[in-house]
Amino acid sequence: MRGIAPQTGHHYGDTKRCIEATQNLNAEEKHLIYEGNARRVFTRLDATLKTKGL
Repeated sequence: MRGIAPQTGHHYGDTKRCIEATQNLNAEEKHLIYEGNARRVFTRLDATLKTKGL
C-alpha cells in the first residue's frame, strides 16, 4: 500500500512496525514471520540460501 496515514504519519503498509510493537511475540516467532514466510513464498531463494549454508 502506498501513502501515509494522516493520523499517525506512518506508511499504511508498515507491517514491520506492527510486528515489532507486538509484545507477545518472542525473537523466534518474529524470525519465523520475517524469514520463514519469505522462504516459504520464495522457494528458489530458500534453495539458494540452503546451498550456501544459510
